[in-house]
Amino acid sequence: MTTLHRSAPGTPRRLSPARHMPMIAAVVIGVLFALPLLWVLAGSLRPGSQVLASLDDLSWRSLIPTDATFDNYVTLFQGAFGRAVLNSVLVAAVTVALGLLVSASAAFGLSVFAFRGRGLVFAVILLTFMIPFDAIAIPLSSLFRSWELQNTYAGLTLPGIGNGLAIFLLRQFFLAVPRELVEASRIDGLSWWGVFTRVYLPLSRPALVGAGLTLFTFQWQSYMWPLLIGTEPAKQLGPIALGTLQGQMVVDYGQVFAAAVVLTLIPLVVLLRLQRHFTQSIASSGLK
Repeated sequence: MTTLHRSAPGTPRRLSPARHMPMIAAVVIGVLFALPLLWVLAGSLRPGSQVLASLDDLSWRSLIPTDATFDNYVTLFQGAFGRAVLNSVLVAAVTVALGLLVSASAAFGLSVFAFRGRGLVFAVILLTFMIPFDAIAIPLSSLFRSWELQNTYAGLTLPGIGNGLAIFLLRQFFLAVPRELVEASRIDGLSWWGVFTRVYLPLSRPALVGAGLTLFTFQWQSYMWPLLIGTEPAKQLGPIALGTLQGQMVVDYGQVFAAAVVLTLIPLVVLLRLQRHFTQSIASSGLK
């Protein structure tokens, strides 16, 4: 009979190194991912001529500039880049607002109403977000030019409103809403619009946040579509303005890095602020 030996009370437990290996690996991987970002941030605080010079002698000064200056940021926002960032914020905000209305309405119809062909409609919606948008951007831009939507905010916004992934997330969440709530609301005299706005939407805040982040990310990082539609400097978005900072002969890497930091910081703040709701929406999308 095997005898189990237990450590006496008060005896310190021996910590197994294997138990801490996942945490150590996560820290190491996190540091490796953070180093390029820290270098870009440090380069944005240096004059353009010193950005690449900091790589000649690698040391802690490569990541922490001793002569930090905000001249790159001041110069950026005195030019056309500041307007481009405001255009990106405006287009992304309108896309999220209208996109949530369209996506939530479509998801409500697909989850509540039983009609012939509902499965086929949902399958087509799933297919739309599996096809890369860049594959249809060029023929779609020709169609938008025929509608005279080039260099307009409407032309920049419309393709991002209908997002199949956002509809999918909301539909999966709506399927988890108890059917008894709908029946009770209908007995109390609520219309279907009332059921949608007063029952489903208040219960689906995490899913709405997740769908909104999906719409925001798609619009914020879009490059090819604004390049095709927003050709006027007044209608350029942030990613396009970042691309134009690289001159044909001379490149000011300080300003390029500063612009990259600005375009990264805005979505990073939004994602970190709403991360908890986004995770909850993904986790609850499969409850049904």
